[in-house]
Formats: sequence, C-alpha cells, structure tokens
Amino acid sequence: MDSRGGCPHINHFMFVDSHAHLDGKQFDSDREQVIARARETGIQTIVAIGNGDGPGSLDCGILLAEKYPFLYATVGIHPHEAKLATDAAFAEMEQLARRPKVIAWGEVGLDYFYDHSPRETQQQVFRSQMELAAAAKLPIVIHCRPSEASDNAWEDCLILMREHWAAKGLGGILHCFTGTWPHAKQALDMGFMISFAGNVTFPKAQQIRDVALEVPLDRMLIETDSPFLAPVPHRGKRNEPAFVKETARKLGEVRGLTAEEIGQQTARNFYNFFKLAETAESKVSEG
Repeated sequence: MDSRGGCPHINHFMFVDSHAHLDGKQFDSDREQVIARARETGIQTIVAIGNGDGPGSLDCGILLAEKYPFLYATVGIHPHEAKLATDAAFAEMEQLARRPKVIAWGEVGLDYFYDHSPRETQQQVFRSQMELAAAAKLPIVIHCRPSEASDNAWEDCLILMREHWAAKGLGGILHCFTGTWPHAKQALDMGFMISFAGNVTFPKAQQIRDVALEVPLDRMLIETDSPFLAPVPHRGKRNEPAFVKETARKLGEVRGLTAEEIGQQTARNFYNFFKLAETAESKVSEG
C-alpha cells in the first residue's frame, strides 16, 4: 500500500491531470491529503508544473515529482515572470530539464491579459525557451491569454510557434484552451494536443465547448490548472486534481460519452504523446 496515494484497485485509475500547480501556497497546509484524494478519486497521473514564482523556484515541480512515482514535472518561466528571466535562470533550466521526471518545458507563452511583463520581453523569453526546449528534445506547454480588447496574443503566439517551433517536430500542449477553432486547428497542424480545464464547465464558456466538439478525440487532454479555475460544482473554491473528473464529465456531455470514457481516452492520449508507460498501478503495488 502506498501511504501517499492509497491503494485502490488497478482498474480504478482512469484519469490524468495534465496540468496542476501543486507547489502553490494554497496547498501548503494539506498538499499530501490533496494528492491522496486525487488517487482515491481515480487520478492515475498528475503533471506538476514547474514555474513556481519564477527564477529561484524553477525546480518546484521536480521536487514534488521526485517524491511521488505517479507525478511528472515540467520546468519553465511563465510569461508573467518573463521580466525576471536571466542567463543564469536559462542555464539552471538547461540543467533541470535533464532530470528524469521532467517530460515537458512549460508553461511558457504569452499573457496579454495581465501584462505582468512587457509584451516584447514575453516574446523574447518565449523564443529563448523554445530554443532550450528544442535542445532538450522536450515538447512545450503553452499558456496563451489574450487581452479583453483583442486576440493579438493568439496571433503572436501562433506566429512564434510556426517560426520557431513547428519544424522541430516535438509538438506540445495548448493548456487551458480558451481560443477559437481556427486557433486550435493551427496548433493541431503543428503537432499540438489541446487541453481543456475546468472553465469548460462554466455557463458562459460555450466557445470552449464548441471547440471541444471539433478537436479529434485522440488529440485531447484534460487538466485542472489547480489551484485555479475550479469546475462547476466547485467553482469559486480552490481547485485540486480530484476535480478533473468534472471536466471529463462536461466534455463527455459535449461528445456524447461518459466521464470515464473521456478519462480513459485522454489518459491514453497523454501516455501516447509523452511515450510513457502506464506505470502508476505497478508503482502503487510496489509501494
């Protein structure tokens, strides 16, 4: 029995949370319980996103993933902290990317909604990280959030992806997708997976549900983006990996499938994309 995650029956596992910020201070008081709850709910694997608060905490996802056999990690500087990026930080990430539990570079990209870093700086740091990810042979996890006034962030992000990434053949994930079908289609054509988060359950999110109806089932992932964007019926509360089932349930409604069928398909998509074996069950039994 694995005291960190319970020991449910093997067939109990059928969901992958492909994007969670488990290092967040919101989990400081009960992180182990949150992870155990996810396992009890049928979450087979969680990806701990390694942005932290920028340089100085870029190993945050790795430290968690190295504690739990069913966690993987990413490393990267979020567009919010792009202005804090330094040569030393890039060199550190180059080293961190070699750690065995790191499966992707991210989340990286553009955020024109908050503009915490100047847009030119965001673009430059995005380009630099695509170079580093290519050298490390890691796919990228993309954050793209436009301003309320326009979708320039999508235009800029897709241009940068086409010019600096598409030819690498490594693909990646558009995480917490909020764009339109043409945006998703361009990313799919570049080898990306489209990941849906809890906001697909929000009443006003019809645009996201419309895209979810178009994305091929074998190119779809689910995530929580914990602790943010808790799905209905938990909206307004702290999000956690166990709630990814609600995202699966809503996508199932959209596609005429059960939550379990969406869970199994998106889990299969995850393991196929990252070329990972479904080892979580055997790890539990070894615990």
